[in-house]
Amino acid sequence: MSEQRLRVVVGWHMHQPEYRDPANGVSALPWTYLHAIKDYSDMAAHLENDPGARAVVNFAPLLLEQIEGRAATIAGFVQSGEPLCEPILEALVAETYPRDAASRLALIEAGLRSHQQRLIERYPAYHQLFRIAEQARVEPAFAEYLSDQYIADTLTWLHIAWMGETIRRSNDFVQQLEVQGRSFTLAQRRQLLELIGEICSGIIPRYRQLADRGRVELTITPYGHPIVPLMLDLNSAKEAMPDAPLPESPAYPGGEARARWHFERGLAVFERCFGFRPVGCWCSEGSISEATLDLLPDFGFQWTASGANVLAHSVRDAGVAYPPSRPIHFGKRELSCLFRDDELSDAVGFQYQTWHADDAIDDLVKRLEKRADEQGSEGLVLIYLDGENAWEFYPHNAYWLLSTLYRRLAHHPRLELTTVRDALAQGVASATLPRLTAGSWVYGTFSTWIGSADKNRGWDLLVDAKKAYDSVTASTPFSTEARAAIDRQLAVCEASDWFWWLGDYNPGRAVSDFESLYRLHLRRLFEMLGLPPPQTLAAVLSQGQGDPAAGGTMRANT
Repeated sequence: MSEQRLRVVVGWHMHQPEYRDPANGVSALPWTYLHAIKDYSDMAAHLENDPGARAVVNFAPLLLEQIEGRAATIAGFVQSGEPLCEPILEALVAETYPRDAASRLALIEAGLRSHQQRLIERYPAYHQLFRIAEQARVEPAFAEYLSDQYIADTLTWLHIAWMGETIRRSNDFVQQLEVQGRSFTLAQRRQLLELIGEICSGIIPRYRQLADRGRVELTITPYGHPIVPLMLDLNSAKEAMPDAPLPESPAYPGGEARARWHFERGLAVFERCFGFRPVGCWCSEGSISEATLDLLPDFGFQWTASGANVLAHSVRDAGVAYPPSRPIHFGKRELSCLFRDDELSDAVGFQYQTWHADDAIDDLVKRLEKRADEQGSEGLVLIYLDGENAWEFYPHNAYWLLSTLYRRLAHHPRLELTTVRDALAQGVASATLPRLTAGSWVYGTFSTWIGSADKNRGWDLLVDAKKAYDSVTASTPFSTEARAAIDRQLAVCEASDWFWWLGDYNPGRAVSDFESLYRLHLRRLFEMLGLPPPQTLAAVLSQGQGDPAAGGTMRANT
């Protein structure tokens, strides 16, 4: 048995779409700051706590801006009473609440946007509030009889439950609130808001420090998280789905120019936040194509990555032997392409949710040792997955799983926990394939974003908006500030997230939240262009009725 060390790269992807209405700055959904206090903070802490830990962490630039924005609005409120522009946070520190049943029920529902088993039932006091709310759901008028203190407590518990496990274990104030359990005062709720602001404001500096210390390789997606291959060529969807129906529009107008804009703007945000330019790019959703690979070196990128099914399709279509687990060069390109180990990545993202952490990591290590036997020191295994949505399905926000993962992998005699940048610098072995079959990390296709009636309709609405943008900007002399806002709003509309959630296989509430927000952003774009929004944007695009794993936030490939 070989004792050579197998390189292992663990990568986490972080992103959220733009939830803020550009007309007033008010956020429609709370997920950016809730994930900041729970997941972005915990993921940083695990890397800070183990000197041997290494990881790739990818941030969408639009998420970085939203984290900064939420930290700034909380600071403005605390210091001078400026608007929070976050309805749930405003309710958290409200002195009184509306008296009508519908408004009160909406606030109660907002306070219960937590995983029932892992975040609500874990805390008896929060669970008791949940059981009371069930009566109000059956008889909405019942909400009128629930006190303001009940609503305040429910909203407080939302934020206690969403606190990262590393914060809960170290913060005396959070522990005090948890023990108290009820009757939270306005002063306590304001103090909780201040803590949320402190956590949000510390996220980017913490990751910058981790990068400066060599613990983390920070990477980037294009600014607004668009599906770049589809922007470049809608027909690229047919490479892996030859029979898929496509939108009525034959192409996305000016797609290459828009893709370049996303890369340029994204790099500017990244460099401002972290002080350097990254060498790795996780193209949104691991979506790559030959045309996308040709763009990446123009922006200084040395590597990108996707899912194993993209590699499998490329091998199949080229009629060549399957390469070992290592970086791939396509054709004569110098750009390195890595493909995640879907089996191991899905084990961490899904399979281990109900396992004891020691058993889960024992299983993971055994699988890695088997790969070490097969690959030796020339191999590189990429475990790459969503870094923000998986953990609420684990006990204690996966505290034990993640701490054990880093400890075991960092100190294993046959495994070398590293980053892609460092592995490439060390001259890790690579392989070459003649061409790439376009696809994403989800099934190796673009089916999550195109190819069904509602997704295709979403693309046609975007194309109509882009044509209006092209026409108006070509003939109207906007100020520099106004033009920048319009360009950014178009980028928001180009995000992959809107198409992800279109589809009846997704949960109804999530589909409603995201498709309505997509139509709002498109309407705002028309308004910023000085045009009346078309009536087509008043019609609901999609309705969900599914119950997928992880609430639809992630997709398993194995």
